[in-house]
Amino acid sequence: MKEIFDQLSANCSKLTTTSYSTSFSFGIYFLGKELRQPIYSIYGFVRLADEIVDSFHNYDKKYLLNKFKEDTFEAIELGISLNPVLNSFQKVVNEFGIDHKLIDLFLKSMEMDLEAKDYTQDLYNEYILGSAEVVGLMCLKVFTNGDELEYKRLKPYAMKLGSAFQKVNFLRDVKADHLSLNRNYFPNVNLAAFCDNEKREIEREIECEFEEALVGIKMLPLSSRNGVYLSYIYYKKLFNKIKELSAEKIMTKRIRIANHHKIRLMFDSMIRHKLNVI
Repeated sequence: MKEIFDQLSANCSKLTTTSYSTSFSFGIYFLGKELRQPIYSIYGFVRLADEIVDSFHNYDKKYLLNKFKEDTFEAIELGISLNPVLNSFQKVVNEFGIDHKLIDLFLKSMEMDLEAKDYTQDLYNEYILGSAEVVGLMCLKVFTNGDELEYKRLKPYAMKLGSAFQKVNFLRDVKADHLSLNRNYFPNVNLAAFCDNEKREIEREIECEFEEALVGIKMLPLSSRNGVYLSYIYYKKLFNKIKELSAEKIMTKRIRIANHHKIRLMFDSMIRHKLNVI
């Protein structure tokens, strides 16, 4: 029975999420029950593509990513894939009417990671659009469940949240990106001489995006608001830790939030949500 395979596929996407990200796993857990599996399925898809370009160094990444892209759209067209994560993803794409252009933009950003680039402001914006903003829009399609007016109303806020998350990731991972992957996403920044003024300029962008995103989070349906707010709180906490350190310091260590702190933030988020004070 295909229902058994579909359940296996869903379980694979959930396992992928919980294996790679405790922060997003906690956030997804606090979504409405009916929303959790579709978001696991989106995250599982995104994670596999990201792993191809970030981790599979002894393999032909370009071939693997092109094959992954072909398999993705074939799965969407056929309504099935023998890759459980893609099978889970295609179900969400078809059920919620996720625009294929969003998937194309995401995979294009993954392709940009296949080789070192000197990022101009335009390329930087293009990369963030595809790698983060469109992922927020895929999730928003699930959260609004076919309500096109709500989707359009909340779209700019979802994009701002995705952009803020990605830029925090850039700062968190700046050491590994620079030294291990030979990447520098920030335009007009020389990471070999990364300075506090440049770091503060990036942080000002992120602060503005977090402020705008919070406006949209408050407008989300109750079924998704708490989970998205919890992810926002995690990233804001991580961002505040990064802000406390010098540019020189973040080039030497990866900043993270300990799991016991995440649990404390989780309970704080729950209380704020129940009191409607987010």
